[in-house]
Amino acid sequence: MMIYPASHYTMGGIWVDYELMTSIPGLFAIGEANFSDHGANRLGASALMQGLADGYFVLPYTIQNYLSDQIQVPRFSTDLPEFVEAEKAVKARIARLMNIKGKRSVDSIHKELGRIMVDYVGMGRNKAGLETALEKIEEVKKEFYTNVHIPGEANTLNVELEKALRVEDFLEIGKLMALDALNREESCGGHFREEYQTEEGEAKRDDEHFMYVSCWKYQGEDKKPELLKEELKYEAIKVQQRNYKK
Repeated sequence: MMIYPASHYTMGGIWVDYELMTSIPGLFAIGEANFSDHGANRLGASALMQGLADGYFVLPYTIQNYLSDQIQVPRFSTDLPEFVEAEKAVKARIARLMNIKGKRSVDSIHKELGRIMVDYVGMGRNKAGLETALEKIEEVKKEFYTNVHIPGEANTLNVELEKALRVEDFLEIGKLMALDALNREESCGGHFREEYQTEEGEAKRDDEHFMYVSCWKYQGEDKKPELLKEELKYEAIKVQQRNYKK
């Protein structure tokens, strides 16, 4: 089995404390998602072992410390306007999908979207491909909302409806991934823009213009999201270009 650097070798991970909790109280990150063993030593076997170790031996003990005082938190009333509004929104979303009554299965549309992501938003991306991906995702999205077929009823156990809700999410996530990748004109982490590489084929960073975490704010259907930036500041380490050939 040949072992060589791939995109995940250059990735970071989410900060966690010794109990695997992130900076958001109650949100835990285990396995490859956290930073503890992430990066250049990441191989398939060690990734699997970290997920097993975190899940079987660490989290069952550390999460108890967080949950131990949660019993004192008062039960929230589901009569609050936020609950009512959320339930109303979900019912409207389900009704919209069930009323399309098209001819294409959810799986066929899912596969079409997946092919676009693999072909244009994979490990190696470029400007032309990402622009093509955004156009094609919009076409698939239009097809989904006009021609998807969900058999069965909404008020029963309906696996196809569940899949349709997830594919609806995937359409938005896929568009967001392509948009963010198009905006970031550098190669860094798991993002490799083919136009931005060194003479040796290494990822070429642009820390002067892209030393930030991107967050895109949803502005509404068919409206361009707003880019919010969180600047990255390193104090304990030196930011430098990686070269796996040296």
